Amino acid sequence: MRIFVFLLMTCCAFGQSPEDRTKQVLDQLLANKIGAVYAKFSPKMKSAISQDTYTTQMAQIVALGAPQKIDAPRTQAVGDLTVVAIGVHWAPVSLDCKVAWNKAGEIEGQFWSPAEAAKEFQSAPYAHPDSLTSLNVTVGDDAWKLPGTLTMPKGYGPFPALVLVHGSGPNDRDESVGGTKIFRDLAEGLASRGVAVLRYEKRTRQYPQQCAADANFTMNQETVEDAERAVVLLRTQAKIDPARVFVLGHSQGGYLAPRILKRDPKIAGFIVMAGPARPLGDVIVDQAEYMASLKGNLTADDQAKLAEIKKNPFAGTSLPATYLADLKGYRPDVEAKKLDTPMLILQGERDFQVTMKDFDLWKSALQARRNVRFLTYPKLNHLFIAGEGKSQPEEYQQPGHVDEQVIADIANWILQNR
Repeated sequence: MRIFVFLLMTCCAFGQSPEDRTKQVLDQLLANKIGAVYAKFSPKMKSAISQDTYTTQMAQIVALGAPQKIDAPRTQAVGDLTVVAIGVHWAPVSLDCKVAWNKAGEIEGQFWSPAEAAKEFQSAPYAHPDSLTSLNVTVGDDAWKLPGTLTMPKGYGPFPALVLVHGSGPNDRDESVGGTKIFRDLAEGLASRGVAVLRYEKRTRQYPQQCAADANFTMNQETVEDAERAVVLLRTQAKIDPARVFVLGHSQGGYLAPRILKRDPKIAGFIVMAGPARPLGDVIVDQAEYMASLKGNLTADDQAKLAEIKKNPFAGTSLPATYLADLKGYRPDVEAKKLDTPMLILQGERDFQVTMKDFDLWKSALQARRNVRFLTYPKLNHLFIAGEGKSQPEEYQQPGHVDEQVIADIANWILQNR
């Protein structure tokens, strides 16, 4: 589960560029002029989130105070929208303020997520470009079709193949977090070892407006359906062994392993990387308590906020009622116990977002199965990147790569499952 704030809003401002309008919105948000921003919402976005909820969510940003640095805007087209991102840097954290503008000059979505690295990403040392090739593909052929990248080993094949399923938040195909690109590391590292890998843009990133407007939105639409379609696509690709298509879910993607496997029982095996095994509300409370422990002495206001999270972990979110209702009573560890698909459960011991509590639940539920393997890594965090001491959010901003031992363990497990 990634640390992120996902907010939806609209704004109308004509006569300015999307970049200038985004700067103006950012200035208003940092100045705690939330009402002024909300007044510019379109009717559709106002129906998606109330002013009170938006104000509550934005309190997290306002509380950070004046930033130390604000980057120049970065712009890209996403469907019919123009998305502008501005990096905002505080001492404890760096975030991207992203605003999606429609053709009428209204804001259709606004996201806060870990800031992307400013400099060009360098592939991991274990990636061997000369031994692999990449091609553009499309997952699905309907209104929700998603652009993706299939990274293939060079050679005749047929190769085993792997679908990568994102964690929470509007992730790109690389699952970019701060100075890291977890899915790119996995794709290049595994393809260098003989495993084809498919990664794709997440639906909530490619279609933020449409997802936000869907009152019946659940994790099935957010993640499960597209994972199933990606598996189907891989089975049709030349040089891919259709009987050896595996799935890897990171964080929320691993949490949904049982649902994905139920949709397609022919999946050859599932790899869970730091997947929650218990109700998400429990995970959120643990995260809040950990963050409070890093701060040390808590003010009365801090204590009140922590108490509120413990009382209702989803308070202040704009998630549809159907989204939360769909998760009620869902226990991945219990559901996985009913299946017989081979599984590999991986966990970083320094992970504070999904912890050893979850790993122990997976192990307790599945340890009697001979086709399930469990591995932990003492120095790795939630992104499976090595570090020392207590893991903290700011370490995500530093450039890093998925640990090579993780790449080797995944490749060996896939190649041994014939």
